[in-house]
Amino acid sequence: MDEREHGRDVVEVADEAELRTLVGEPSAGAVRKERDRLHDLDRRWLAASPFWLLSTAGADGTCDVSPKGDPAGSVLVLDDRTLALAERPGNRRVDGFRNVLANPHVGLLFLVPGRGDTLRVNGRARLVREAPWFGELVVRGHRPSLALLVEVEQVFHHCAKAFLRSRLWEPESWEPDAVPARPQIARELERPEATPDELERYYGPSYAEGLYRA
Repeated sequence: MDEREHGRDVVEVADEAELRTLVGEPSAGAVRKERDRLHDLDRRWLAASPFWLLSTAGADGTCDVSPKGDPAGSVLVLDDRTLALAERPGNRRVDGFRNVLANPHVGLLFLVPGRGDTLRVNGRARLVREAPWFGELVVRGHRPSLALLVEVEQVFHHCAKAFLRSRLWEPESWEPDAVPARPQIARELERPEATPDELERYYGPSYAEGLYRA
């Protein structure tokens, strides 16, 4: 299809009233489950979560979602309204952190492998370079240079329907070879000057050795 034809015959939803006509109203339980502080069950979920997604938006409205991960138990709960999340070595783009500097509102989705339900946390964030609790964020001897301090404003558990529809945790549905391997993607889109052998070595077993090394 020609790019100029994408917008033809598209009927947009213009306001919330029309949206509600299409999807309906949330149940009383879906509204009631929202809280403004962490419960002990939330703390237990956070302690078991090794992977989460951080969503941010810049001052101009542009958005970013970034995956974050550490061994389970690495999410630091300072109190029932405050979380601290360590920054680990990565590609240094810091798209989400630049957004936080301009707009502190963040959304977090915490996953527990094998579970379809998730924990959603929304709030206000700050970037912190030093605090008394930084020692508690050390993993494999690595002390982070930055942490994200999140003031919880909204927290609730989300149902498993998306995970059930996608069959995310069902190994028999996985097709990792349906797309090219990471070295191939890197050579095609990011590092055309590198040889296949160089990229295979870079993304090979030694790649994991730099997880906590800047």
